[in-house]
Amino acid sequence: MPNMQMQKTPMPEQDPIARGHNFQEVALGYTAEMAVNEANRCLNCKNMPCVSGCPVGVKIPSFIDCIKKGEFAKAYSVIRETNSLPAICGRVCPQENQCEKHCVRGIKGESVAIGRLERFAADEGMRAQVAPPAIQENGKRVAVIGSGPAGLSCAGALRQKGYAVDVFEALHTPGGVLVYGIPEFRLPKALVEKEIDSLRAMGVNILVNRVVGRFATLDELLATYDAAFIGSGAGLPRFQGIPGENLGGVYSANEFLTRINLMKAYDFPNHLTPVRVGKRAAVIGGGNVAMDAARCALRMGAEEVTIVYRRGEAELPARAEEIHHAKEEGIRFRFLTNPTEILGGEDGYVRAMTCVEMELGEPDASGRRRPIARPGSEFTLPVDTVIVAIGNSPNPLIPQTTPALATQKWGGIVVEEGSLKTSVPRVYAGGDAVTGAATVILAMGAGKEAAEEIDKLLSEA
Repeated sequence: MPNMQMQKTPMPEQDPIARGHNFQEVALGYTAEMAVNEANRCLNCKNMPCVSGCPVGVKIPSFIDCIKKGEFAKAYSVIRETNSLPAICGRVCPQENQCEKHCVRGIKGESVAIGRLERFAADEGMRAQVAPPAIQENGKRVAVIGSGPAGLSCAGALRQKGYAVDVFEALHTPGGVLVYGIPEFRLPKALVEKEIDSLRAMGVNILVNRVVGRFATLDELLATYDAAFIGSGAGLPRFQGIPGENLGGVYSANEFLTRINLMKAYDFPNHLTPVRVGKRAAVIGGGNVAMDAARCALRMGAEEVTIVYRRGEAELPARAEEIHHAKEEGIRFRFLTNPTEILGGEDGYVRAMTCVEMELGEPDASGRRRPIARPGSEFTLPVDTVIVAIGNSPNPLIPQTTPALATQKWGGIVVEEGSLKTSVPRVYAGGDAVTGAATVILAMGAGKEAAEEIDKLLSEA
């Protein structure tokens, strides 16, 4: 029966007060009854506008139709035809700005909850242990550098086409930002491991502790492989360059989140990773990483957590859902505020942060109004911990060891628009290594696009 209710079927969640003290998943997922109810809101539009908003081209009406019929494992298989990491995308993809943005039901009311349904289908499919598709080998080999969203998406798409794929990961655990950056309460690491295991079951070979540029250069890999894809991400943190950033108690968001997520500081004393979080923590920035860092600081014992952002609330780049969850959990926001100095005590640790109030002027290159300091508005904010979450740049190691690889001034790898070819023959690149820090799904879209281009190249060879 069609469901013409105007609002999405609500997703059960942990109580905000309770979840602020644990790292268990916040959103609890749909039951089968909820999923079928929400699936019946889909109008199954002939022109499928939702698909046009999906960077990896998931056959959205088809998988939702399977859920309507109770064919949950089949829904998972339909998604896996184009998306190698559906359980991850169903949790962290900004659907509201992509597939759901184009949903016809959103014209009068709320769009269909495509992301929630994808999550449900993926979880059900993994529970049912749906077998991987049969692979017809083509005898050609591709090296994929980086096992984050771009690399895994590229590897999965290439493997489906019959390529032997070796993925080289610098860290001891595959997953990239999925394991070191996104907190357990948003993306359980056991689930990431299951998604990666599904790629391994297809025949994707993942080698960890392999730093390309050290154990082998890109040129050396090309002597063995028919092509290569660089999906090494953007793991080099940026700082403001203000006094006091070297004090104890100042973290880049990368370090802070890596200690908590990948090195499992949240599970102390079972894992002996040190993270010092005082009573008052300040997070500089307003993106998803800032929200993650703030919510982690709360869970690690901070009694007062403040997000300091130099623009207004309307300009926050983080997902609306993450902002909402942060506010529910008691995270404070100081908008139109910019730090100018971090102050330390005699022990060498942070004790306060000097800030200045801002106002918005004319739009800058990003299209957002430029923040301008208000003269005489300086004030001091007492803090014990400062976490800097203002963005990341690509790691320079691969370009440094590959002189022919062209890069932007800020470090991003230069690619040909429409093909993702780099300046080195047979080498493609995508994701954060090209664009700078962006979303998981955009990186996955780039990885899939690069796989198509590599297939074109090697099919013609």
